[in-house]
Amino acid sequence: MFKIGDFSKMSKVTIKALRYYEKEGLIKPSYIDSSNGYRYYDSKQLLDISRIISLKQIGLSIEEIKRIMYQNESLRDILQVKKIELENTIIKYEYELSK
Repeated sequence: MFKIGDFSKMSKVTIKALRYYEKEGLIKPSYIDSSNGYRYYDSKQLLDISRIISLKQIGLSIEEIKRIMYQNESLRDILQVKKIELENTIIKYEYELSK
């Protein structure tokens, strides 16, 4: 198990981001020491944090990431909805520019 600082360095994610992801329910520490509140993460959670970061990098929201990771919603389905949203935005901007 790794303290939050060590896990932060290994995952290249700030401690602040890890706490935010915990608050949002994306990734929780494997263990929290009740005497001092230190958070510990397991090495297998490096895969989870990598997946979260990858999904964030392609523009998905926290809610969309939660649906993919914990509600078994398909990445393909979410990306299809994103594609439609982007196409509608393009149409809207093209219309505005044509005025």
